[in-house]
Amino acid sequence: MASSREIERTAAAWLARRDAGHWSERDQARLNAWLDVATAHRVAFIRLDASWQRSDRLKALGAGLRPDGVPARGSWPSPRSGNVDAPAPVPALRHAPPTRSASCSHRHVVGRRRTPSRALFGGLAIATLMILATLALGWRHYTAVEQASYRTAIGDVQELPLVDGSTATLSSDSQILVTMSRGERHVDLQRGEAFFVVAKDPSRPFVVSANGRRAIAVGTRFAVRREDDAVRVVVTEGVVRLEPKSQSGGSHQATTLLPAGSVALAGDSGVVVHSESVLQAMEYLSWRNGFLSFHDTPLAIAVAEFNRYNTRKIVIGDTTIGSMRVGGNFRWANTDAFVRLLEQGFPIRAERAHGDIVLYRR
Repeated sequence: MASSREIERTAAAWLARRDAGHWSERDQARLNAWLDVATAHRVAFIRLDASWQRSDRLKALGAGLRPDGVPARGSWPSPRSGNVDAPAPVPALRHAPPTRSASCSHRHVVGRRRTPSRALFGGLAIATLMILATLALGWRHYTAVEQASYRTAIGDVQELPLVDGSTATLSSDSQILVTMSRGERHVDLQRGEAFFVVAKDPSRPFVVSANGRRAIAVGTRFAVRREDDAVRVVVTEGVVRLEPKSQSGGSHQATTLLPAGSVALAGDSGVVVHSESVLQAMEYLSWRNGFLSFHDTPLAIAVAEFNRYNTRKIVIGDTTIGSMRVGGNFRWANTDAFVRLLEQGFPIRAERAHGDIVLYRR
């Protein structure tokens, strides 16, 4: 398959040949056949044709034409007489007309103006179209944007490779929108939680946005989680810059730098940062290995964590037990084992109703 550059060159040659004059039905048939070969052929031809039209079909080459005129397709004015002289067709599809060596001598005839040859006009047309093709390719590369959306179901954890070499691990019931451009790598965390291993690229920061805040890194490991109107950021390697929400009325919150071991909770009232060891910070991310880790955690919070990973929910039927403290490592897929531990170690009884598990004080 031809490369994008070769396709652009061929499309440019077709456009120059068509506008050089003497365009026949056979030429049109050959062009149609080339366009039907691949969608890339049609896209390249249409894009270059639009660029050709926007440039007024090389109005600068129409020497002798009034400034407000554009030469009709297939015709060019003669500087000597003002008459229109149709150029000869370009002799080959993929090659520009041969040019004379720079060492050739030219005789000067007094009182006589040289008329540019039709072959020269054809060559200039091809050269200009080649420049337009090159600019189109360069601009497309500079402004290229790749976008992809990923999501997980409840109880599903996925590690996803990103096109920049980074990876994103999505927790249960999570969704991200990834946008890659030349200037920035952007992830919109639309729901749930995700852990990122960021490929180093100083020229393109890696930005994760959630609930109006932005966590920015260059090459690091960190997780971002949405919690109602708050955002939790856990950093296990490198440094992450946490930017505040845009404030109305001129108020401003400071940007927070989070080194490895930081666990930050950012809400409307500000940012609270806990500086811990990296191993302690990684316990917040044990869900990647199928576990939930609790340390003197209120039962209501532990139950909410289990419910993030299971369609069968645990319901606290008695508000007085929600403040009980629990600890330990539990498989988030094994709700029954967690409930049995509660029944054995706490004054709690469990009832199964409508597919859920309801907890009461015993």
